[in-house]
Amino acid sequence: MYFILIKQFFRSKTVLLAFGILMILGVLSIGTGKQFLTQKQEVIAKTTIQQKKHIETQSHLHKDDLGLLLYYLKFSFINPVNSLAGISIGQSDLNSHIQNVTILNLEGQKYDTDLVNPMRLHVGNLDISFLIIFLFPLIIIALNFNILSEEIEDGTWKMIVIQGKSSFQYLLKKLSIRVFFVLAILGVLLLLAKIILDIPFSKGFLQIVIMSYLYVLFWYSICFFVILLRKSSNTNAIVLLSSWLILVVFLPVLVNNYVTNKYSVEEAFTMTIKQRDEYHKKWDTDKKETLDKFYAHYPQFSEYKLQEEGFSWLWYYAMQQMGDDESKQERDAMYNKIEKREKLSKNIAQFFPPLQVQLAMNDIANTSLTHQVNFLNATTKFHEEMRLQFYPKIFENVPANKIDWKKYKPEFFKTANSFNLFDNILYMVIISLFLIGFSVIKNLKYFK
Repeated sequence: MYFILIKQFFRSKTVLLAFGILMILGVLSIGTGKQFLTQKQEVIAKTTIQQKKHIETQSHLHKDDLGLLLYYLKFSFINPVNSLAGISIGQSDLNSHIQNVTILNLEGQKYDTDLVNPMRLHVGNLDISFLIIFLFPLIIIALNFNILSEEIEDGTWKMIVIQGKSSFQYLLKKLSIRVFFVLAILGVLLLLAKIILDIPFSKGFLQIVIMSYLYVLFWYSICFFVILLRKSSNTNAIVLLSSWLILVVFLPVLVNNYVTNKYSVEEAFTMTIKQRDEYHKKWDTDKKETLDKFYAHYPQFSEYKLQEEGFSWLWYYAMQQMGDDESKQERDAMYNKIEKREKLSKNIAQFFPPLQVQLAMNDIANTSLTHQVNFLNATTKFHEEMRLQFYPKIFENVPANKIDWKKYKPEFFKTANSFNLFDNILYMVIISLFLIGFSVIKNLKYFK
């Protein structure tokens, strides 16, 4: 019986079409991920070479004036690309992975992005996470919506019942063939992604695999629930497609609008304006007032006094520092709201698996907004360390050629991933088990 059901399943044109669509789009999505990783890795590799050339050129041109040299000199801080980002790109294509910063005011430098074809950004990326979250449910619906209703409508279901065999077991056999088929394709695509994207068999990769399989089984539980409502094929199709539209499209948009309106980030604009305004106002402000604020921020530099006549690098860099200090409140408020947005989104997403899986994959791949904010905060720390290294040398008029510039190489951002798999799958598993259990209990009277 099982062999006959398998032959019947693979004779269907729907199966061949589903297999073709998933494999073609799967290969394309892996290619997209590979292209993304290659582009980022090439830029990172070139950054090391470029910084070395940049320092050599600028230090040769301005070897007598360290203050002027550091006005031009840029230091690279790199957010390394996780190979899992090829599976879930998230918003990392919009955010810069490399911060090239001078020791001037920082806030105006943080938000420079990579040069990317705007048409590509407009179209978006077809990565594997998109394929799993959006397309796999449609294929599951197409393969399963009528496995019971078609038998009833064709009159063959009565024959199965009359034969005395377990009709429930027969339905499970038909369903299991479809489950194994989809899970096998998913496994092949994830294996291809691991090989082509050069993903190590790490904890993060295993977490993505588990999330993907549980998400597919979640959609099978929805199909199982709808099938056992024992409605017509047309009704099943409409109910399942409506479920897909609500869970995958409508609710994420609704949640996004709610979160955006609840925590509006107007500080993003005011921070930029204030940082620039406060810096430019210092040209017309008494120098002593600027220096007093600078000494309040850095008491260790209070020994350096402002020269009475001529241009002073002490005053100039103090003025630059004030641009960041005066906008710090807005910056902290903006990051605080972004963190609240992410936290609220994750709390809501627990009850909506498509949104949950998307946020979880971004977290695992380090392509989430939270990860980008952490990188920007680390950039602030990196920038501060550069300032503390060079301020004393500038104020003491140390010649630029007395500094060993060879030791200044790009630094890399290190982050610890605190993703908790159990918390992210708990509600999805509970919802799936509830749908299956409720369906079985309600239909016990129909099955032997």
